[in-house]
Formats: sequence, structure tokens, C-alpha cells
Amino acid sequence: MKKVLLTGIRASGDIHLGNYLGAMRPALADQNLYRSFLFIADLHGLTTTPPAEDLRQNIRKVAAAWLACGLNPDESIIWRQSHVPEVLELAHVLTCVTSFGLMERAHSFKDARAKNSSVKSGLVFYPILMAADILLYEADLVPVGKDQAQHLEMTRDMATFFNETYGALLKLPDAIIRDEIAIVPGIDGRKMSKSYNNGIEIFAEPDALKKQVMSIVTDSKSLQDPKNPDEVIVYQIYKLIAPEEERKEMFDRLSRGGFGYGDAKKMLLSLILEKFDTMRKQYLYWMSHTSELEDRLEAGAAKARPIAQKMMDRIKVQVGL
Repeated sequence: MKKVLLTGIRASGDIHLGNYLGAMRPALADQNLYRSFLFIADLHGLTTTPPAEDLRQNIRKVAAAWLACGLNPDESIIWRQSHVPEVLELAHVLTCVTSFGLMERAHSFKDARAKNSSVKSGLVFYPILMAADILLYEADLVPVGKDQAQHLEMTRDMATFFNETYGALLKLPDAIIRDEIAIVPGIDGRKMSKSYNNGIEIFAEPDALKKQVMSIVTDSKSLQDPKNPDEVIVYQIYKLIAPEEERKEMFDRLSRGGFGYGDAKKMLLSLILEKFDTMRKQYLYWMSHTSELEDRLEAGAAKARPIAQKMMDRIKVQVGL
């Protein structure tokens, strides 16, 4: 039997290049090799308490993006996280075997605490719900960036706590970390994230996309100055999506000098518009055919839920419920 690969994208806004490179592209490239479970994390989207209609629209955006980027419903299962409520049952069971200290060590909690002394419980227990997402489907492999590797280690810890308490049942997943796309830089140089509002949104209208690309932070070197490509954010983004020959061309032109940041940004913009043109058209199709989109999600939930129910039944027997 094929191994299970699972990944999810939080329903919290427009899909950016980091989502595509870090989660979507690797999952879709391997969907014929694995039993692929690709979900829309709408429960995780509640951590920022968005207005209800915004959340519904964000769910549609993620679903449309998966389909536009090549998800094959015959090879992969796509569904709304909230339409399989067993994930919440398992999350509660995991809270009962997991210490609060582990939550306090999570990078997501530390970052939130550094920004705001009042942190909502949904964010504190975010890693437990994430662990439930993974363990409920007995995932073998989870594509993650280096910044998310800690959450997967915490999932393994929670599975171990459960197994030590109630007997071996939960499978410990392994991470797939592709070093070349471990962290995708945003327009300000930090990790590309909706939380930082520093993304390059691959399905944005051309004018909006141009504004984002042209906003990428640069230093004060002049057009004529030679530049170290490894220190140039534009190049760091460009090399993640450009073919090898085009990567080498920008690398050499930056290194020689006589090539400005504005020129580099124009090359990046042109590449993004070209690379995602067909996907953008598909995305717009799905966003304008919402009933068809909803049907796809319902069909996916109908496949995912019996698997989750079967696993949750086993867990309930194990813990005495």
C-alpha cells in the first residue's frame, strides 16, 4: 500500500509564493506516489477571528488554488478540516496526555507572546490541533519548511505520550524537508507569511502583483555596483522558481554589476506572470464556479471522514470512551 502524505494550508488569505513552494508544489508533484491527503485548515483559520464571510472566502481561495495548481481528485483527497469533526475529538484526547510546558516551547507561542502579552488559547493549542490533523489519518510523511519542523517533532512527542499512556496505536510521522525551499523569503526579507503581510500573491491581478514585487527590500548599492546574489532578496526568490539557465543569468549579471535591482525585479515579475498564467486562469474559473468548488470539497470530505471515524473508533476503545 502507498504511504500516506498529508499537508494542509490555513484558510487565512490569498495564496502566496511561500504556500505554493513550501506545501503545494511538493505535495502535488508526489500525489501519484502517495495516498495524498490535502486539507484546508479552516479551524486553524479561526485563530485570528476573521469575519465569517472572510473565512468562507478564504476557504474558497485555498480550494481554488489547490485545483488550479494541479490537484487530481482521483489521486488526492481535498476537504475542509471542519467537515471532519473527529479531528476535534482527537485534539482533546491529545491535550490530556500533553503537558502545557510543551506548548510554551512552541515557536508560534513564543512569537505571539513577544508581540502581545495576551495570547488566545486557540493559538496556544495550535500545535495540538495540528498534531490531530496528522495523526488522525496515520500520515507517514508531512512536507514542512524548516520553520515548521518543530511542530512535526511536537506531533511525534504527542503520539509518543499517547502510546506510552494507552498502548501503541498512533503512527509517528516523518518530515519531508526540501532544503532548497526550506524558507521562502518575503518582500521584507523575513519568512514569507500572511502574518507578516509580506507575501507575493501568485493569483493577484497583474497590477497588484507588480506592486508587491517592486516593493521587495533592497540595499543602497547603485546600478553599476557588483552585488552578492546570496544577499539579494530578489534573487533569493527568483532562484526558487527560475530554470537553471535563467538563475545563472541573473546571478552573473548581479555579480558583474551594471544590473540594477529594478531590472532584477522586472525579471522576477515577468517570470511569475509567465509561470502562473495558466494556473491563474484556472484559479479564476474555480473562484467564479463556487457551487462546483463546494461539490469537490464535499466529495473529498465524504472520502476523508470514514477514514477518520475508523481511526477515532480505535482511539476511543484504547482510552476507554
